[in-house]
Amino acid sequence: MQMQKQRHQATIDETKRATEYLANERTFLAWIRTSVAVISLGFVLARFSVWLGELSAQRQPQMQVHSGGISLPTGVAMMILGGALTILAAWRYHVVNRNIEHGKVSADRGLVVLVTVMVTLLSGAMIVFALLSAKQP
Repeated sequence: MQMQKQRHQATIDETKRATEYLANERTFLAWIRTSVAVISLGFVLARFSVWLGELSAQRQPQMQVHSGGISLPTGVAMMILGGALTILAAWRYHVVNRNIEHGKVSADRGLVVLVTVMVTLLSGAMIVFALLSAKQP
């Protein structure tokens, strides 16, 4: 197993390490921007049902407002995903920095698969939300 892992690593020349550190930092910041966007969108989605309820109560106070449906749980799931992405970003930044210090870098396919699965599941939940909310009167 260790032999296989070493085969996929690339060595870093001492003169290129500063470039690698800066690239790692830019990648980390891209992860953080993505996390903030996902958290923000999740918050907006979670508050959407509350906003609709308030709007409905103002326009037609005699109508009974239904529960929020799935916008709150979907929004909370997005906020959790954004928080998880932040933690994964910090972890990956640390791992890559440590590898750069040792003069080696390698791709982390497992992390790519994990993030892909998480975003795909959330995307599915968003599609279900969109379809269910489109059918409501």
